[in-house]
Amino acid sequence: MRLVILDDYDKASDWAARYIMNRILQFNPGPDNYFVMGLPTGSTPVGTYKKLIEFHKAGQLSFRYVKTFNMDEYVGIARDHPESYHSFMWTNFFKHIDILPENAHILDGNAEDLEEECRQYEEKIKEAGGVELFLGGM
Repeated sequence: MRLVILDDYDKASDWAARYIMNRILQFNPGPDNYFVMGLPTGSTPVGTYKKLIEFHKAGQLSFRYVKTFNMDEYVGIARDHPESYHSFMWTNFFKHIDILPENAHILDGNAEDLEEECRQYEEKIKEAGGVELFLGGM
């Protein structure tokens, strides 16, 4: 692990987005070789997501062969509710990039059996090959 201290939020967001982009590009993902990321929600990663969207729109980065797993979701809120993390991720990131919807994984906070939902989520992560890079939030 490496500690990087930067002057402000914008510089930190830019650094994180460039780091993510470089890791994805070096990995060279393809149809049989997906890059797997863990993602947070909340205000902390929004600047990084905006920069990643810029890189994508500039043609520098594709998410076509990236799979994501978000770290949390509210229990009891419909996925289309504006406060759900499903809504947050689609509004702030996924709808702006070329990720396939089936590759953007978010827990189901309305699952009948939440323990089983978590077990199946962990299994999906294992089936994807584990998380290559996790972006943490604060």
